Amino acid sequence: MRIVLIGPPNVGKGTQAERLIKKYAIDHISTGDLLRKNVAEDTLLGQRAKDYMDKGELVPDDLIIDMVNDTLEHIDVEHGFLFDGYPRNPVQAEALNDFLLEKGLMLDKVIYLYADKDLLIRRAVGRRICPVCHTVYNIFGFPPKVEGICDRDGATLIQRPDDREETVRKRLEVFKEQTVPLVEYYEMAGLLLRLDGSGNPDEVFDVIVSELGEG
Repeated sequence: MRIVLIGPPNVGKGTQAERLIKKYAIDHISTGDLLRKNVAEDTLLGQRAKDYMDKGELVPDDLIIDMVNDTLEHIDVEHGFLFDGYPRNPVQAEALNDFLLEKGLMLDKVIYLYADKDLLIRRAVGRRICPVCHTVYNIFGFPPKVEGICDRDGATLIQRPDDREETVRKRLEVFKEQTVPLVEYYEMAGLLLRLDGSGNPDEVFDVIVSELGEG
């Protein structure tokens, strides 16, 4: 199974990605993880990427594409993979398509998880995290027994800076600008599967599997 997973912040991509790679026993490829790994290992690609990251600039498409293709060369692409965070635009999508075509392969499906903007903001703004055990709570849906305190270890819960409403709204706008052309690209290719990500994770996962099949 070769899958691309697309969705706005807080729609639940991480949760579904984790379940899907276990279900189908496929590799999980995240561009964020790839960037951090290459920078940490001080690879040539990592050195080039770090120059842009240190300046707060976006890493150029050609560098991201090289990094992804290098990773794909070291996994069993025939067996399958799940991309999370890549491609981000039609240029990267074309590069992925070209790489797979050279191997005589193609994507099986591009899953686009969507949800109402207000719900996505509510999920983020309500999120609280334990800095010790990393348990995630939500004051609107899954609150701790004692406000602001972790049920497991009594630590004071924190709110991440990128979960504040102003930041979340900006991230959603950037996602919309970047992703609309990508969604249209995969829709034209007949690969896009639009799914409502507003339900609970079990329900969303069941719908995804019913659409993809048992593998």
